[in-house]
Amino acid sequence: MNILPESLILPPQTRQGKGSAEQLLAHCEAFGQRGYLVCGQSQVRNGNLDRILANEKVHAQLRVWIYPGDEPTLSHLEELLSLVREHNPHWIAALGGGSVLDIAKAAAGLHHAPLPIRSYHDGTPIPPTATAFIAVPTTAGTGSEATMVSVLTNEDTGVKKSIRHPSFLARLVVLDPQLLEACPPPIMAASGMDALTQAIESYCSRGATWLSDTFAIKAFTMIYESLEKACLGNVEVLPQLLEGSFLAGIALSNARLGLVHGLAHPLGARFHIPHGKVCAVCLPYVLRFNRESIEEKYVVLTHHTGDDLLTAVEALNKRLGIENPFIGKTLHDPEAFIEETLASGSTQANPKEVTEEDVSRILDELFQES
Repeated sequence: MNILPESLILPPQTRQGKGSAEQLLAHCEAFGQRGYLVCGQSQVRNGNLDRILANEKVHAQLRVWIYPGDEPTLSHLEELLSLVREHNPHWIAALGGGSVLDIAKAAAGLHHAPLPIRSYHDGTPIPPTATAFIAVPTTAGTGSEATMVSVLTNEDTGVKKSIRHPSFLARLVVLDPQLLEACPPPIMAASGMDALTQAIESYCSRGATWLSDTFAIKAFTMIYESLEKACLGNVEVLPQLLEGSFLAGIALSNARLGLVHGLAHPLGARFHIPHGKVCAVCLPYVLRFNRESIEEKYVVLTHHTGDDLLTAVEALNKRLGIENPFIGKTLHDPEAFIEETLASGSTQANPKEVTEEDVSRILDELFQES
């Protein structure tokens, strides 16, 4: 196993601690005078946005865009980019969950890009951006604050996939566990299971290195030990959960993921089910599929749960109230779905080779579970 990946991806600056987000705008001044703050609607309702704005005296060159919700689409990005290009900011900050971070990251990354955004979503190489992206996560889940990836859905085709460029990486990450206190338990549960899945998949990925393994196994233990407690209202574990999610983001950024995410993106796009919940439900099926190919790492993960890994994951899903939402539903385009899953970079990083028959069998199990 390699010690380091060929290209090491790490956010250059991270600030953490309770209340650290209150100085966000002061930190952003280092990147220029004009800025855009992209904010989730829940952050308006729970007062987090007001607390951040209250700590800055001058707002003349700041614009705030309230993200309309749901998972980010190309239309959302076009709307935001039209506003961004009118204001021409030096930086774009995101205050919210993974969807908010992804849409703001893409807006900063494509601020000056000359082609229609659909071209880049279809695979046209992305030029570097000079517009700084600043990430302030309010859920512990996607790890988007630690990656150069933005996941977007083309609502015309239904295709959900990533765009990426090294210059997309956040110039500053602010990890404030206080922002998680208002997160509803179902969202915290689904987001946390996304983070746990990312820790497992990056640990077992074909692209894993000693460095990514170090981040991944620490992320796994931190998330596994804190997620259920956080969902039950224990605010003392929120720093552990948030930092674990961040470490999982670093791990996946340097190792890639696996079949769970290869399945989750097209499933989420077709059935409009939150990404974290889809990951949580798919994880046991993929663990069964991969088990013989990851024997040593399976043993390590099992050691950290105190029970068989698969049993522990299934039990955690049950305690968190996460149930299979696909039972009784119909997948109307199985051939296109399988093709999309196999083409995914996540699937290609899976530790065990995946065939059409493998995906078809997992889908049958997922949709017909008794």
